[in-house]
This record gives sequence, C-alpha cells and structure tokens, in this order.
Amino acid sequence: MNKINHALIMAAGRGTRMAPLTNTIPKPMAPLWGSTLIANGIKKLVPHVPNLHITVGYKGAELAKHVIELGVDSVFNTEGKGNSWWIFNTLMASLNEPVLVLTSDNVTDLTIDLILEEYIRLGSPACMVVPVLPVNGLVGDFIHHQENCVIKLDRNDPAESYCSGIQILNPYKINQMMSPLEDFGEVWENLIEKNELYCSSIFPDKWFTVDTVEQLAQMNSQQS
Repeated sequence: MNKINHALIMAAGRGTRMAPLTNTIPKPMAPLWGSTLIANGIKKLVPHVPNLHITVGYKGAELAKHVIELGVDSVFNTEGKGNSWWIFNTLMASLNEPVLVLTSDNVTDLTIDLILEEYIRLGSPACMVVPVLPVNGLVGDFIHHQENCVIKLDRNDPAESYCSGIQILNPYKINQMMSPLEDFGEVWENLIEKNELYCSSIFPDKWFTVDTVEQLAQMNSQQS
C-alpha cells in the first residue's frame, strides 16, 4: 500500500509581519486554540505520517524544544539559510520517496491519501504543488498549467488557483536534476524548465495561512 512516510514542516521564518508578537516568540509558537500554530499542524500529521521533520531558524532553540516535546522525529537548523536549503544539505537529500511539505503558518485540513494518489497519478514527479482557490487578503503565486504540468508561477498574473505552501516532493530526484539551491522559487523555476513541476487537481478540504496578528485573531475567533 502506498503511504507517505515522511513529512516536513518549514518553520524557520522570522515572521516580521506578526511583530511585536514575534519579537519575543518564534511565529510557529503563536497561540492558536489554546495551543500553538505549529502544534496544530503536528497534531494533524502525527496519526498519519510516521516520520515528522521540522526546520527551525529564528529563535531555533526555543522552537526545537517545543516541537521535540510534541513528538517530532528530527529538527534541522536552517538559520541563515534559504527555504529550500534542507533539500540539498540534510539527510533528507537521499530520500528517494515522496515527502509531504507544509509551512508552519498553514492552518489546513487535507486528506493525505488522496493527495498521494494524485501525485502517483501524475507520474510521481520531482515536485507537485497543492493549489487552493484565491482567498481575499492572502497573497500567493498563481499557478498556470497545462494538464497539471506547471508552465508558470506568477504572483502578478492571476489564474484560477495559487500555491498553498503544501507540496509533495522527492528530494533525491531534485538533487539529481540540479545543483543545490536555497530558494524554492529557484527550485520551482528549474523544475518548470524540466517539466517536472506539477500541480494537484485535489485541493485541501480547508486552508488558511496566518501572516499577521489580525489573521491570527481571526483564526482564534473560530472553532478548531
């Protein structure tokens, strides 16, 4: 039976748009529903994915302690590095299998088995981004594609959907296709040139991303 064995949550960002809250705590530890933003994501993944990894940067020691207590399997210190650095420079680089990748500010519900089925249906490419319908007030890279093969990602050229921050990728395949890069934008552009970046036809059941204190307050006013 096909299964996602590894998931990684990217949680290294500074979260400047959430200051002054993030002057004292890392953004992933922002309070949400009586817990924290990242604890919400971990709680949803732990029952379904046996190996969970986190990248940390800003206030990394504090965040690492928090997520280890929540049961994650490994923590990668990426302070001062780009958001795709871990693909090329950690033990993840040798993983020749699909890895579910999320960002710590995703508040989402998704059916992992359906997302994996879609990835396999599309031929198990080097990377498959999971799209969402545009949400008023939230920015993202619009996805332009032909039969799910991405031909352009553009923040300023509207399309029917845009990137959610959720993706499935194969680190080993990516390492075979390019030299190390530190920015996901560059990784995606490289994969577009090789026809190895796809977008899913399956959307998350629910999705929101928390970028500001106001958006955090909005989420906290809703039921989990």
